[in-house]
Amino acid sequence: MERWLFYWLVLSCVSLDMTCKNNGTQGGPCKPGISETRSCMEHLELIFRHGNLSNAIEAIETLEQFLEETEVNETTSVSVNRFVALMHEPKGPFTGLDIYASENEARVNLTYHNCKVRVRLPRELDAGSNNTIVFCMFTWPEESAKKLPARGELYESRLFGVSVRGKTVSGLQERVNISMNLAANETREPSCVFLNFTTKKYSRVGCQTLWERGQSNVTCSCDHLTYFGVLMVSSVVPQKDQVILSYISEVGCGLSLFALVITVVLFITNRKIRADVSMKVHINLAIALILLNLHFLPMKAVAAQSSTGLCFYMALGLHYSLLATFSWMAVEGFHLYLLLVRVFNIYVRRYLLKLSTVGWGIPAVIVSLVVIIDKDNDPYGHVSLDSSNPNSTKICYIRDTTVKMVTTVGVFGLVFLFNITMLGVAIRRVVGLRQTKEFGQSERNRAKRDICTLLGVTTLLGITWGLVFFSFGHLTIPGLYLFCILNTLQGFFIFLWFLMCLRKTRNPDVKISNVTQSTNS
Repeated sequence: MERWLFYWLVLSCVSLDMTCKNNGTQGGPCKPGISETRSCMEHLELIFRHGNLSNAIEAIETLEQFLEETEVNETTSVSVNRFVALMHEPKGPFTGLDIYASENEARVNLTYHNCKVRVRLPRELDAGSNNTIVFCMFTWPEESAKKLPARGELYESRLFGVSVRGKTVSGLQERVNISMNLAANETREPSCVFLNFTTKKYSRVGCQTLWERGQSNVTCSCDHLTYFGVLMVSSVVPQKDQVILSYISEVGCGLSLFALVITVVLFITNRKIRADVSMKVHINLAIALILLNLHFLPMKAVAAQSSTGLCFYMALGLHYSLLATFSWMAVEGFHLYLLLVRVFNIYVRRYLLKLSTVGWGIPAVIVSLVVIIDKDNDPYGHVSLDSSNPNSTKICYIRDTTVKMVTTVGVFGLVFLFNITMLGVAIRRVVGLRQTKEFGQSERNRAKRDICTLLGVTTLLGITWGLVFFSFGHLTIPGLYLFCILNTLQGFFIFLWFLMCLRKTRNPDVKISNVTQSTNS
C-alpha cells in the first residue's frame, strides 16, 4: 500500500511537469511554475507522513529535481508545511551567495531577526543564468528520523539541501558554510553530516564541524552540495574531565621524566648495578620512556605553531619512542620468560646486543616504512584530537587513522597479549614458591614481598596500558582516569623499583625469594 502511494504521489509531480511542457509555446517546453511546485511539495508531504523511510528519501531526490526545473525570473521562496524552498537565478558574474532561512521563508543576501540558518555559497560554484540555485529545508517526521542509522540525534529533525541545476558539485576548494543556531547542551556535542542517498545513512566525509563548547551556533563547512544536518552526539569525555585528564597527564609525565633521569644517573654511577644484565634491560626501557615523555610534554606547544617541519619531527619522534616503549616492554616479557621458565643452562651469545637490535631496531623499521610508503600523504603533522572538530586541540602525530591503528594499537595489542601471558607465568611461579617454607620469615613479610615483586613486574611489562581496551560504556571516564594516572607515572614506579633493587644490592644479607632474585638480579 505504501509503495503504491509513493508511486502515485511522485507521478503526480511528474504529471504536473508534463502538463507544463504540453502547454508550452512552440519552440521549447516551459518549466513548471510556482503553483505546480507548491502542489508537488504538498503531494510529497503525504509521503513524509505515511510513506516509509526509503520512500521519503526518494521523494527528497524527486523534489530536488523538480525545484531545479521550476521557472523563476527572480529569487522565489516557497513554504509548504514542513518544507521551505528557495530558487535563485543568478544575474551576471557569480561572486557568491548568502541564503538566510527561517521556519516559513528564505531570502538571499538579507538577514532578519528570526533567521535560523545561513548558507554561504562560494564564488567557485560559478553559477550562470541557466544554473538555478536551489535551497530546501525540511523537517523529518519524528518516526522517519529515528529510522535513519545514526550515532546521535538529528538536531530539530532538520536537513538543509543545496543544489545547482546542471551541475554536480564536489571537491570544492572554497567550502560551503552552513551556520545554524544551537541550544546550549552540556552533555552532547554537534557533528556535521550529510545524507548519503545511496547508502541511506549519514556520513561525515568532506564535512568539518566548526564549533567550540559554549558557542550558540555551529557551522558545517563542506566541500560538496547535498542535504546536510547536525547530529547531537553524546560527549564521550566531558570538557571538565578533559581538562583534568590533561593536567594529570602533564604532571604525571613530568614527574616520571624527572624520576627516570635520576634512575639512569644512579645506574651509571653504580658499578654493581651496571654489571647486571637484567638492570641493563630495565634501563633501556627507562630510556625509551624518557624519549616518549620528552616528545609528549611539548607536543601541544609545538602543534600550536605553524612550523610543519618541527611538527613533523615531533610526530615522528613521538611515534618512534612510543613503539620503542612497547618493544622494550615485550623484551622485558621475553627476559622474564627466560629467568622464570628456562632457569638452567641459559647462555645466549651477545644477548644484550640482540635484545637492543629488537628493542630499538623494529620501531625504526616501522617508522621508516610509514615515511616511505605514505610519503605522498604527509604521514606526520598537525592532527585534531577530535576529527569532527578541526578547532579542537591539535597535536603532532600520525595523520592517517588506519596507519595509526595498525602501527600503535595493533602493535601494542600483540605486546599486551604476550606480556599478560608472562605475568600469568610470574604469578604462578610466586604461588609455587609460597609452598616452600623459608626460615626466619613470617607469612606477612612474605606476602608483602611477593606483592611488591608482582607490582614491579606489572610495571615493567606495561600491563596498565591495557586499561585502554576496557574504557568503554560506563567504564569510559573511570578507565581513562586510571589509564592516565597509572601510565603517566610508570617512569616513577620504575624509579621506585630501581631503588628497591639498589637497596638489596647494598644489603646482601637480606633474604629474598628466587623469583625476586630472578627479576631483580
